[in-house]
Amino acid sequence: MKLTKKTHACVRLEKDGRTLVVDPGMFTEEDAVAGAEAVLVTHEHPDHFDEARLRAALEADPELAVWTLRSVADRLAAAFPGRVHTVGHGDTFTAAGFDVQVHGELHAVIHPDIPRITNVGYLIDGGRVFHPGDAFTVPDHPVETLMLPVMAPWNKIAEVIEYVREVKPQRAYDVHDALLTDLARPIYDNQIGALGGAEHLRLTPGASAEV
Repeated sequence: MKLTKKTHACVRLEKDGRTLVVDPGMFTEEDAVAGAEAVLVTHEHPDHFDEARLRAALEADPELAVWTLRSVADRLAAAFPGRVHTVGHGDTFTAAGFDVQVHGELHAVIHPDIPRITNVGYLIDGGRVFHPGDAFTVPDHPVETLMLPVMAPWNKIAEVIEYVREVKPQRAYDVHDALLTDLARPIYDNQIGALGGAEHLRLTPGASAEV
């Protein structure tokens, strides 16, 4: 499976000539969904779900389909009947040839005064990749490659390190990193790498790796 990092929380997965995209948001390159058969969206925040761009992609490609939770699906389904699928915790499905399990229900706490929204994570191909969205969800299944939300308004580095320890992946690749400056990256790399207990890796936007 080829993993390509796009800016911020978005990744492209490719195998057998088919492509799946997770969380193309407002910080993500405009061509992030180009050529994909399926898009997975973890939640409604605009850095994960750019409604205008996703609508444009659905209009441009009648074969493109979306799997997401209800809060996002309700904004798209009427305009694209049969192509927007609502999923929740415990569901399983196949998208673009990838087997997907849905884990989690709520976004991480940003602040007690801010109501929590729904959020789901996607475990892909039996644990080869797990993308949690904006949450520290631990799936009940071994994870080979964890997409690690490394820097967000709702987390701190101690929580990120503990999350890696709890999931126990073989490797963790940074996502949710558009707000992380180059000055801070070595600090995060050193601390997560030294304390997380898993191989900690980072791809620049547009770079790829085999997982």
